[in-house]
Formats: sequence, C-alpha cells, structure tokens
Amino acid sequence: MADKRDYYEVLGVDKNASADEIKKAYRKVAKMYHPDLHPGDADAEAKFKEANEAYDVLSDAEKKSKYDQFGHAAFDQTAGGGAYGGGFGGGFGGFEDIFSSFFGGGFGGGGASRRNAPQKGENVKTFVDLTFLEAAFGVEKEININKFVQCDDCLGTGSKSKTKTKCTGCNGTGTVRKVSNSVFGQIMREAPCDKCGGSGSIITDPCGSCAGRGKVRRNVNMTVKFPAGINEGQSVSMSGKGNPGVNGGPFGDLLVGVRIKDDPRFERDGYDVYEEIKISFAQAAIGCSVQIDSLEGKIELKIPEGTQYGTKFRLKGKGIPKLQQSTRGDLYVIVVIDVPTKLNESQKNILKEFDSATDNLLGGTQTAEGSKKNFFGKKKK
Repeated sequence: MADKRDYYEVLGVDKNASADEIKKAYRKVAKMYHPDLHPGDADAEAKFKEANEAYDVLSDAEKKSKYDQFGHAAFDQTAGGGAYGGGFGGGFGGFEDIFSSFFGGGFGGGGASRRNAPQKGENVKTFVDLTFLEAAFGVEKEININKFVQCDDCLGTGSKSKTKTKCTGCNGTGTVRKVSNSVFGQIMREAPCDKCGGSGSIITDPCGSCAGRGKVRRNVNMTVKFPAGINEGQSVSMSGKGNPGVNGGPFGDLLVGVRIKDDPRFERDGYDVYEEIKISFAQAAIGCSVQIDSLEGKIELKIPEGTQYGTKFRLKGKGIPKLQQSTRGDLYVIVVIDVPTKLNESQKNILKEFDSATDNLLGGTQTAEGSKKNFFGKKKK
C-alpha cells in the first residue's frame, strides 16, 4: 500500500474537483497511456490501469467518500476493509466497459465479445386485464400474443438444407480487425465482418418460409397462471416463452403485466380491502345487523347501538391472500350515515319530536348557546 499513488494525483485533479472535472481528467490520461497507442510498453499499460483504477473509485460517490476517509485502506482486502469487493488485480482488460463508455469501444483488445456466440432471444411483453376478484384469488387465463417462433421448415437454421457455411472473411469469428486513422494516429479495432454481418457463417440456400432468418412471426395461444394476491403493475414471467435465440441461444421470456379493473364495492390497499356501507340514522342509534359484501360473498355484520359516522370495523383475515403465503390481509368496513334528502311533513314532525325529546332528556335548552353550554358542561363533568 505504501507505493500506491494517490488517486487524485493519478488523474491530476484536486480533492474538491467536480464529477465532470474528474471525468475530463480521466479521458485525458486514459487516451495518453492506452496500450493500443503504446504496444509492448509495460509502463504505459501500468499507468493506463492505474488511471482506470483511480477513476473507478473517484467517479462513484460512495467509493469516493470511503477513499477520502480511509485512503487506499478502504479497498485493501488484506486490511479487512474489503469495501471494493475484489480489488483491481485482474489486468486492465477488466476496465474495458469504463473506457468504452467514453470512447465507444473504438480501441482494440481482447474485451470484445464474439458476435457469433449464442445469444438469448428477446423478451416479449404484454398486458392482461383481471377483475378485482381474479387478482385476489388467482386465475388461469388463455392469452393470444403475436411473437416470433422458430421456423418449422428449416428448424431455425435459416437454410433449406439446415446447414451453414463458415465465413471465409472472418474464419467463423464474426469479427475482423480494421485499421482506422484518428488523432492518435492509426488505431487497430475490431468490427463486424462485412461478408457475414457478424454471424460467422453464411447461408447459401436461404429458407423460403423465413427468408433465411430462422424465425417467423405468428399469433400464439398460451395459458398463463396468475397467483392469488397479484397486484396492479406486477407481472408473471414465463421462462423460455419469448422470442427465439440467436446462433442457437435460448428463447427469451414472456412477461405478462397485470392491470386490475375497478370494483364498485371494494378499494385495495396492499393486501387490505376497504368497503363503505350506508345505514340509516335509526340503525346507527339503536343498532342492527346488516348484510355486507365480502370477497367470498354476503356476510352479516352486527352494528352496535350508538355507532358514529366513519366508524371502521375490522374483519381480520377477510382481505387479499398474500403472495406465496398462507395468510391474508383484512377487510375494513367503514360506516356512512345515510341522511335523507326528502322528508314529508309527517316524517319532519316525528324528527322534531325526537329532537325535542332528546333535548329534554339531556336537560338542555333549544337555543344554540344553551346546547353549547350543556355539551361542554357535560364534557367537563
């Protein structure tokens, strides 16, 4: 650790340098010492690696904070810190992604992946609408999607004879090395083979059904199982049900997103369900039993006398089943007092008599001021 240079010194920036200043300094040093410009120069390679190491730390806010506090010891595995998780001992090739993010991968080297290697197919995404209860208890749905499938005639090879010929332009690798001019002089870089398009092979007898692509687009019916408790915005993943892979790679996945239709009776909050019920003033005052909706159907709920507007009753375990669990959320029933808007004279007189009798029972007066005093007097008592 003693002979490791300070990261700020490596990039030539101050400790208070901004992220943009650190990025610009890194670009300058990396270009200066890139091994493609100094083939066989071990010192240039070491400095290029050193610059990548410094930038990897200083460009990350969390790593930079640890470095500012503990120095190189923050990333020294032997010192017990282990903050970096592996150190930098893998050679400068490990920093290919950092450098490519700036310079577009224009420099050569062994980091470029082979284009003719097997590649997983693309994922296919679609959406399905579920009812409130279907999402709550789970359901199986038959869906129809338009996607690529493997061509039956050529078995995905793209060739009538189901064979391919190795490309002579790249010797089957899919890439060729090209020399291009830049501000640094001539640069050697890897590029897709023009002859085979980067596939590494050539089809001499294209399949007529798929035009040599090895896949065709079709409407496909599939059965999708949605688990109990699935919620809006979540999705079901079906492995290997997406588009075909490339160069013999595996199929992609099918991702089925969920949209849940509104239910006029229920509102969902996580795994809990909320429901409003309307009762009359008389029912709230003297108590009653009412039929309410639950996820399983009608059930009876007892309303005690003196129930107030907005009272919330909890029915434990009557909510949404929890994903991959044996427990459920709760059902909350909120009471709303239904105040009549149209009364006949007889009904009005009955309410006036009730109001008068209530005032007499409370020992108050019918004036607003008297009622107010009576109410607060009782509260104080």
